[in-house]
Amino acid sequence: MIRRDFIKSVSILAAATMFSAGSALAANDVLKIGFVGVTSGPAAAWGISNQRSMEARAAWINETGGYEIDGKMYDIEIVAFDDQKDPKRAIAGMEKMAQEGIHYVVGPNVDDGAAAVRPVAEQNGIMYFPYAFPKALYTAPASNAVLGMVANYQSGPAIYEHLMKSEGVEKIAFVAANESDPLSQRDSGVEAAKALGLEVVSDSVTYQVDTTDFTPVILPVLKTQPDLLVLSGVSPANAPQLIRSARELGYTGLMSTETAQDAKVLQEGAGDLANGFISVGGASTEELASDMMREFVDRYTKMFGEYNDESNTKVYALEYILETIKADPAGMTDVEAFKTAMDTFEAPNPYMVGDAKLSYVGSTSFGQKRQVAVPLVVNVFKDGEFETLFVAKVD
Repeated sequence: MIRRDFIKSVSILAAATMFSAGSALAANDVLKIGFVGVTSGPAAAWGISNQRSMEARAAWINETGGYEIDGKMYDIEIVAFDDQKDPKRAIAGMEKMAQEGIHYVVGPNVDDGAAAVRPVAEQNGIMYFPYAFPKALYTAPASNAVLGMVANYQSGPAIYEHLMKSEGVEKIAFVAANESDPLSQRDSGVEAAKALGLEVVSDSVTYQVDTTDFTPVILPVLKTQPDLLVLSGVSPANAPQLIRSARELGYTGLMSTETAQDAKVLQEGAGDLANGFISVGGASTEELASDMMREFVDRYTKMFGEYNDESNTKVYALEYILETIKADPAGMTDVEAFKTAMDTFEAPNPYMVGDAKLSYVGSTSFGQKRQVAVPLVVNVFKDGEFETLFVAKVD
């Protein structure tokens, strides 16, 4: 009896060992994709949307068996680093990605950080997808950065022109935080406004990002009586404070920004006073969203307990990276092959209805294809939610 039980145990152990070995052989390889961006502080909403979009999509891919590239299945692992909107930390984050052998990184989310990491990315063969607007990042000789959204110098003119036609806007004023990102966006906005024939009545008022009383900031601007007040590069935390101050001072005109915003933050910080505020939205609307986009929103919401409309844009970067590598698997470790593939790359857009395509654009703005093609969706805030104002395309 003892011998029979011993033989039975050995048989079970051998079978278990064989199963374990077979499972190990069948396990997917892991493809690491990095994220370096701001997930704390006043601009946290921008980076949180990035990271959560990547994690929600990666979890979905892994749950359904992985991502196939050149006949092999890969689980996607997101390696995230909070740069706290600090260029030095952004550099440290990119160095961490290089140390881990990661060749594709999403972020940073601001101009300073995106510019700071460029040498590290280029020296270590890393392609990165910033949400930052300086043209020098995407114009030759630079070639490792790919703009992950629509730039302010593309969305700004579209917004101003739309409001000129629909609302009769003639006079425009700009307010910006005293930081390089918003100041650069202000300057681009002023240039675009003048090119359209608008009268720029104020473009020199700035504020510190830790300002708590915006009345002294806004009051001199409102005295110029603009039809449109542009909050250049405004962070999600500062936007409701500026809006509230302007409205409480009696301003009844239009307000807009070329940065994406968080509806929940606007509602909590400004409530009904934020109604009518115009911002760049996620790259989807109810009419444009495919079943896959709807499922992404559902999965994201279940995973994190809430959803940010900006993630309609942020979901694209990971998809572009994976699909471009799939088009030329040499790009898995060779970013030069990835760059070559970008010039002719085209794939079905899974997040939009109809025959929309994933492709790289940017030739008009940068002289080379260093921007993902996503729709320019412009939103207007109303009663706690964003509504679509209009949709446009960028070349």
